[in-house]
Amino acid sequence: MADRMSKIRIMLICDIIIAALTLAALAVPNITWLLPVLTLRTAMGVFHTPAQQALTRRTVRESELLQASSWNGLVNQSSKIAGPLLGAATLGAISPEACIILNAAARLLSFFLLLPLRTLAEPKAPEQRGQTDRTKFLEQWKEGWMFLLRAKIVLHTTLFGFFGLTAILMIDYQFPTLLREIAPADESLLGPLIAAIGAGAVGVMLVINRFGRIRYGWGLGGGYILIGAGIALLGSLKAGAEEALLLALGGLIGIGNGLYMLTHNVVLQKETPPEMIGRVFGIQNMITGIVMFAAPLAGGVLVRMTGAGSAFVCLGLATALIGFGGLILQAKLWPEDRHGAARRAQQPDTAKQHT
Repeated sequence: MADRMSKIRIMLICDIIIAALTLAALAVPNITWLLPVLTLRTAMGVFHTPAQQALTRRTVRESELLQASSWNGLVNQSSKIAGPLLGAATLGAISPEACIILNAAARLLSFFLLLPLRTLAEPKAPEQRGQTDRTKFLEQWKEGWMFLLRAKIVLHTTLFGFFGLTAILMIDYQFPTLLREIAPADESLLGPLIAAIGAGAVGVMLVINRFGRIRYGWGLGGGYILIGAGIALLGSLKAGAEEALLLALGGLIGIGNGLYMLTHNVVLQKETPPEMIGRVFGIQNMITGIVMFAAPLAGGVLVRMTGAGSAFVCLGLATALIGFGGLILQAKLWPEDRHGAARRAQQPDTAKQHT
């Protein structure tokens, strides 16, 4: 849909429906009704990212995609700092229901901020001008998969992300379980840990934004190494560990996360034609959704079998090994330094032409 419709309108529709479903969660009588509401809310959120990424690719010059992606990432990661801290403070002052209402209000604020852009002209790439509305959705979906299979750098990035994300998400939802072992008397430690992860990501994005360039292999492989090291070290902590050490390891995970996510988005943005961005990010979101469905369940089983600490160490080391593999094979997986720059120099900068 992001390749066929107005990106701004998709984002507007998502915001208003998500706000409505957020408020609907307050009215449901039991968990049987709550789960479908949350499922629909998450499903609507899936439409938002491909539309946003496609709009970015169409309106930003290729030479400025790194800066644009870093600013998008900074906003995302900054919310991970402010959100948990504000949420904890709000929850201490008012009720959980009020927090949910504030969440819906934030979505409505997003809607009203985007509303003036609803008439924004979104230029079509030259390849799309000959298409008509009769082009079937499934044909475009197939074109997206065919492009993914042909574009080796995009395919390698997707596969690399799949294996690393599987290892990370097996443990991602088990942080409360680990914290109960490390600091059983401090139930509020999860918020500062998440904020530390967000702070690490924001810091590394600011640094990359200043330098203006990053190599694919170092960003993707190095990011996984730092994430894996932080997770493994967290799993090795004993009960009563210093809070400062815990937050420092959270910052290390955040640096790796920011490095990986920024590089990942830049690779997909730069190596994908503007008319394919929506489909590529849609496929990426679908793969992520499949991993998010299966990996946490497997991680829960592993934690029950081995304990939270051992599971964190094992999966952290697995993530770091995937990162090392990316570094070792980067010349084959992401040969952008030898070929990508020359190829892009020969192609017209579509966004610049439209601007």
